[in-house]
Amino acid sequence: MGKAKVNWNVQTAEEHKLETIVENYKRFLTNQGYRYQTISLYSGRVGKFIEYSRPNEPCTKKADDYRDLLLDQGASKSHVNNTVFALKKYFEMKNIDWSTKILTRNDSLPYYFDENDVLNIFSVCSNIKHLAMLKTLFYGCLRSGELSKLEDNDLDLDKRTIRLRETKGGRDDIALLNDECVETLRIYLNIRPKIEVEGKYPLFFTDNFNLWDRGDIHRMFMGYKKKAGIKKPGAVHVFSRHSPATIMVAKGCDIRIIKELLRHKDIRTTLRYAHVANETKRKMYEEYLVL
Repeated sequence: MGKAKVNWNVQTAEEHKLETIVENYKRFLTNQGYRYQTISLYSGRVGKFIEYSRPNEPCTKKADDYRDLLLDQGASKSHVNNTVFALKKYFEMKNIDWSTKILTRNDSLPYYFDENDVLNIFSVCSNIKHLAMLKTLFYGCLRSGELSKLEDNDLDLDKRTIRLRETKGGRDDIALLNDECVETLRIYLNIRPKIEVEGKYPLFFTDNFNLWDRGDIHRMFMGYKKKAGIKKPGAVHVFSRHSPATIMVAKGCDIRIIKELLRHKDIRTTLRYAHVANETKRKMYEEYLVL
């Protein structure tokens, strides 16, 4: 029998006020056509900002201070910028003008896990559901938000494809899978019951019969990364996006094909991922620069 997901705690007045503000903000973003993942991300950032502002009302001065605090704490540029975008929308909802500097992204090479790292992560995972999730992430080059939204009818094992709904940029797409991933999914599906959750039939659901979210997937992955003894920096996005791109480039895959597999709109985004290992540069140099 599944566990009931019930919060028995009584809300304080401040907690109720925060929840009301966040719910109004979510409706505001929904009416503007924002996707579920963006709404979830932005509302979380706004909620933390409001908590930071207590006991005072959130204001643009507090927003400036909060941005500076994030920078002082060493938050990444993307984290700071996403927080700024979320707060801009919050103030727009309140009809308040607020402008601040957007940090420019640097072109430093992204972290990645090599083939041995990926295989080690797979090898320490004895949970067939988690292994199916990890292989679907990696071989499908999926974002964690895309994995969490997969439903049973999105998967076509015969064609070895997965249909992705409302991916980054709001468009639907198709991801490819290889034979190894398909075989693991078959084993998983032979064991897994078909469960309806929130009116959907998710491909993956938690042991409590809830939908997975990005935080759940992050914690699951980091547990196996630690178990595999991998000390390199990087979490799910590094595992499922940076690493497949890097491995494919190292094996000589055309960058234009990688762009399509990663479902990038702009080839410049792919080029940032697709840094090449020094030994691969040497091998290609000696193979092609011959008189």
